[in-house]
Amino acid sequence: MIAGLLGDLAAAQTDPHRKFGYKQAASAIRRLEEPIEALVEPDGTLARIPRIGPASARVIMDVVRTGGSPFVEAAVDASGRRADILRRRGCRDHFLSHARVREILAGRTPGGPGRQDYHGDLQMHSTWSDGAQSLEAIFAAGIDRNYRFAAVTDHSAGLPIANGVPFSRFLEQRREIARLNARHRGRFRLLSGVEANIRADGEVDVPLEERRLFDVVVAAPHSALRRADMQTERMIAAVTAPGVHILGHPRGRMYGSRPGVAADWPRVFAAAARSGVAIELDGDPSRQDLDWVLARQALDAGCIFALDSDAHDVDEWSNVDCALAHAVLAGIPAERIINAWELDRLLAWAARRREGRAPA
Repeated sequence: MIAGLLGDLAAAQTDPHRKFGYKQAASAIRRLEEPIEALVEPDGTLARIPRIGPASARVIMDVVRTGGSPFVEAAVDASGRRADILRRRGCRDHFLSHARVREILAGRTPGGPGRQDYHGDLQMHSTWSDGAQSLEAIFAAGIDRNYRFAAVTDHSAGLPIANGVPFSRFLEQRREIARLNARHRGRFRLLSGVEANIRADGEVDVPLEERRLFDVVVAAPHSALRRADMQTERMIAAVTAPGVHILGHPRGRMYGSRPGVAADWPRVFAAAARSGVAIELDGDPSRQDLDWVLARQALDAGCIFALDSDAHDVDEWSNVDCALAHAVLAGIPAERIINAWELDRLLAWAARRREGRAPA
């Protein structure tokens, strides 16, 4: 709540420096490793937090003491932007702070997914598209984290804004992956993947004959994410397309900015369960998509899940903790999470999906 109110205060500013300062303060609160209450001194003052100035500290202490901030509400009213700011508030539902993620993983119930169950990340990006990590760096990070496998899923050519990769370049990447796999055989396996774009009509922008050449295909929406109308058929078309393995960040929502795709999600999840397509819990802190509320619906529909970091750099691999926390809250057992499967089982499932076959 505090980070959200600081974001509202930023949105209410006309001075660019103040706007930037409140945005920085909101980001600092979201990344704290302990609850804000633990940072209140015995004398009732707030301990020093980097990037938190006096005005931001006032907002924090107002919330700690009363659960709200008249200072923020007055600024919002004075800005003349209350309607837009209220719309943005609606885009913050069911997001977890870093401190809350740590708390959930520390207190998870037996049978819930934990780091020890997690064998590998199945959505990340390299320098071949819009990532900052080389394939060599991915191998090193995977080995360092004791992962058994991972998939590099650079963007397809249909998303030029993310430096999408032409298929001919994917073939080059596949050869490089094979070379590195041979070097690290027995220690870590990198799978060749792609993050394909789900067009507005539900078509996946990587043709079937090309999809069948990847180990893992993540299909994700990247357009029409602000439409209010239902896009159920679009999403059903994607999860029933042969050769699609994972429905990536299903809504395409973004913290405080957009709610993402609206759909009859139980219908989408039922179609995914019949097809054997995994529903992703994307751990990017700004996405957290799906959150635990919708993930429970997917669990009830019989879905399997992928828990991924969506990392664009090695430092972002820890994003998966956020996905794990949502999975714990949703009550998803480890056996329903494909990242917790042994590699042979994962590859057998992937082969069935490439041919469009139903789950075994």
